[in-house]
Amino acid sequence: PANDWLPLMRKIRNFEIPKDEAIQKMNELVISLSEFAEKKGVIKVNDSEWIFPVKGYSPSAIGGRNGSGYVVSNFDFFDKNTGGHPAHDIFIADRNQDNIDDVTSKPVEILSMTPGIVVETRKDWVPSMDTIKGGNIVYIFDNDSKSFFYYAHMDQVFVNIGDIVTPGLVLGTLGRTGKNAYPQRSPTHLHLMCVKSHDGNLLPFDIYTYLLNARLIE
Repeated sequence: PANDWLPLMRKIRNFEIPKDEAIQKMNELVISLSEFAEKKGVIKVNDSEWIFPVKGYSPSAIGGRNGSGYVVSNFDFFDKNTGGHPAHDIFIADRNQDNIDDVTSKPVEILSMTPGIVVETRKDWVPSMDTIKGGNIVYIFDNDSKSFFYYAHMDQVFVNIGDIVTPGLVLGTLGRTGKNAYPQRSPTHLHLMCVKSHDGNLLPFDIYTYLLNARLIE
């Protein structure tokens, strides 16, 4: 079922499917992903075991003040033309914007916060693809919370669709890919969004408190 996400998402992104039908199809997909996760023995963990997604960093790197960067506005998962920023941006020390941490002189690894199944990746973003906001991305389905975690603006992506991940698994490295992350005005950051399924309707879920309490990996 992990391979069924992208065909559905293409229809949603291209407005080729009515919203009510998209929600119904998404609900069917969530059910089949859940069954697959149970069959494959994808672990469930207490949210106290969730991992901070940027290795070597802590909640002090989250943009805004006390989670203020998270703005739902009129966001609608099924309509890409709606606004809002129902996500948290986590910034790294990269003044010269070369994707290399200024302190460690190494790329910064992006870690899976939760267990789950990889349902989408993009690995080939180039600046000419300037309509694509997220750049190189990973989408992960977490069976326990019935949520999809979206990691965007990555450089390298190491996982593939269908991979089963555990908290702390390296998904790839942080980059500056995507329409909003590539321009010089944008500091290097991870864009992290979570949407939770309500019978197939994917609604934004603010994970700020979970980020505050997540385990840090140095």
